[in-house]
Amino acid sequence: MFGNIGGPELLLILLVILLFFGAKKLPDLAKGLGQGIREFRKAAKDVQEEVEKEVKKLDEKDDTKPQG
Repeated sequence: MFGNIGGPELLLILLVILLFFGAKKLPDLAKGLGQGIREFRKAAKDVQEEVEKEVKKLDEKDDTKPQG
């Protein structure tokens, strides 16, 4: 996704973020970003588990139907 971003580009992005938010806000921003990513991954995992559970139910229904 970010394969084209090199060292100088990353440094420039970090500098711009530092200018916008200031050094005191960066830890809070990083913490919030980390929590957001964690919640997103948990939600994605929950959705995946729910889909797998429904697929399993459908497979079990198909197995109980008489063949022929």
